[in-house]
Amino acid sequence: MADEVTLLNAWTSPFGIRVRTALAEKGINYELKEENLQDKSPLLLQMNPVHKKIPVLIHNGKSICESLIIVQYIDEVWKETSPLLPSDPHLRAQARFWADFVDKKL
Repeated sequence: MADEVTLLNAWTSPFGIRVRTALAEKGINYELKEENLQDKSPLLLQMNPVHKKIPVLIHNGKSICESLIIVQYIDEVWKETSPLLPSDPHLRAQARFWADFVDKKL
């Protein structure tokens, strides 16, 4: 069975860009569904009932929310292709620091 991957996103979202970049780095095929944030789709409300925000990754019918969590999920599920974080713990911590910095400053 092939993986079914859908990304609920809005082109203006920097957090969605993070997820799209991770998907591209891993070479994962996915369906992109653009959301109108002024009129959220029933699918978005169903897949992210807590925050009702994008991005949301839907993998084989199960939703993953919040961009950093999605990127970690992508890296864990599709291990066979280039890792998104360095193997060295210090370098990995630095990468996480900068991702957190971008989250808090943007």
